[in-house]
Amino acid sequence: MDKTVTVLVDRRIMHPLYKKFIRRSKKYAAHDEANVCQIGDLVRIEECAPISKRKTWSVVARNGEDMASASSSVSA
Repeated sequence: MDKTVTVLVDRRIMHPLYKKFIRRSKKYAAHDEANVCQIGDLVRIEECAPISKRKTWSVVARNGEDMASASSSVSA
């Protein structure tokens, strides 16, 4: 999958009866236009218009820096 990253989002919820915290996770397919994201990167995604059947998210920031500045540093 070119220009696509799979993002795993973890969240913690409290069980309604036992009051124990449970980890829930969900995978999202996000569009990475510059194709610079690597495994283990911390990314921020936002919802966008559907790009394909599964991709309705796009990568906004990678490791704390915006993707606009990240793509310019890669091409330089």
